[in-house]
Amino acid sequence: MVSGQAIAAIGMTEPGAGSDLKALRTTARRVHDEAGEGYVINGSKIFISNGQNADLLVLAAKTDSAAGAKGVSLFLVDTTTPGFSRGANLEKVGQHAGDTSELFFNDMRVPADALLGGVEGQGFVQMMRELPRERLIIGVQGVNGAKGALDVTLQYVQERQAFGQPIAQFQNTRFTLAQVATDIAAAEAFLNACVQAYLRGELSPEAASALKLHASELFSRVADECLQLFGGYGYMTEYPISRFWTDARVLRIYGGTSEIMKELVARSLLGR
Repeated sequence: MVSGQAIAAIGMTEPGAGSDLKALRTTARRVHDEAGEGYVINGSKIFISNGQNADLLVLAAKTDSAAGAKGVSLFLVDTTTPGFSRGANLEKVGQHAGDTSELFFNDMRVPADALLGGVEGQGFVQMMRELPRERLIIGVQGVNGAKGALDVTLQYVQERQAFGQPIAQFQNTRFTLAQVATDIAAAEAFLNACVQAYLRGELSPEAASALKLHASELFSRVADECLQLFGGYGYMTEYPISRFWTDARVLRIYGGTSEIMKELVARSLLGR
């Protein structure tokens, strides 16, 4: 994976299980027969980034369907394994550079040592342990996406003429840009503090959730306000601001929705 020889994907989301990971329906049944020890996996996944191109899949499945979150395990799956298949490359509103797919498992057999960590029922804990880092990464995407949107807008408003002058000379344009730049600066300070906390091993799940919430909402708001300054041209796909606008929207969904982030932050404030 580090060398680029293998592309990986994470198989968590299902048609009926997004943020509620304990509702997973994909199952992994332990078997022991003439072929040896292993697991037979059945089920499906949806909205899987890198799904079309993945060589390796980290797959979440229920090894104990009656145990809720404690029954979830993770498996390392070679995507050449018989019983594994890919659905269509799903068409998205934005982020067209990345493939996003349905995945299917039909009596797919994996060896016993495909169980990540070697102990059943640790999958939910393993995923939760890594969520702060994932949300930190989304925070990086949000803040720097907003900076990119501002950069292309600054260039455009100084070139575009209206009523005999660059639109950068209008007070509405200048006030909008000033507010956007200020909001980005504040978000970047929060991001940098979270990065430093992560490097010290001190980034809390609550702080990561707050960052993810703030940065993803910021990116959408900045992209929308910047697109407005482009006028009708902003709605044309030939202008890069349209891509910022469409790409920004999913940050408020993947990695945990904004609503889930608010709930997590509220729990930390209220102690439950």
